[in-house]
Amino acid sequence: MVFGASGMVGGGVLRECLLDPGVEAVLSIGRRPLGRSDPKLSEAILPDLADLSKVEDRLAGYDACFFCLGISSAGKSEAEYRRVTHDLTLAVARTLVRLNPRMTFVYVSGAGTDTTEKGRSMWARVKGQTENDLLKLGFAAAYMFRPGIIQPRHGIRSRTTGYRVAYILLSPILLLVKLLAPDSVTSTDRVGQAMIHVVERGAPSPWISTKEINRLAK
Repeated sequence: MVFGASGMVGGGVLRECLLDPGVEAVLSIGRRPLGRSDPKLSEAILPDLADLSKVEDRLAGYDACFFCLGISSAGKSEAEYRRVTHDLTLAVARTLVRLNPRMTFVYVSGAGTDTTEKGRSMWARVKGQTENDLLKLGFAAAYMFRPGIIQPRHGIRSRTTGYRVAYILLSPILLLVKLLAPDSVTSTDRVGQAMIHVVERGAPSPWISTKEINRLAK
């Protein structure tokens, strides 16, 4: 099950799921159709992702949820950012753990997330609370992916115009960063591969850094 498959990270994760022979079926849940077809892929389109009641009959029996949905905190008040980053995520997770208590839940967080929930950075506090609350829900396993820089690959693009432009302009710098600090950069395909890995084989810690993402993807 993939949330946010129309975005850059979710699109990369979906690609890897469809390519992996060990993945039998994928359900994408989002607000709009993806505009693609694959024998493995089915979709549930909902105007309000916090309310899964209309599709609950389709949600049981899944081994994993890859929650890649998110927004930038730029220009958002803490209340606005919290509604999507924390409240929506937890609403989805509570439904899924009730229907699939043996599920593995994988959440895309971010490098620098603050699990003390007391730091000065608003986004880091909210992400930290989200991580903490997810780990308390009782999933069979839950992993908090904390990537730093994510390089889009294989035709995957960000839906945010500013991000697309930034990736183009900064691509020479990104190559240098990968050479000097490889543990700070990953890619959309590696994120997807690492997610599949933790579902199949687990990981030593619920918090998965960029370095660990790259290691697991191998």
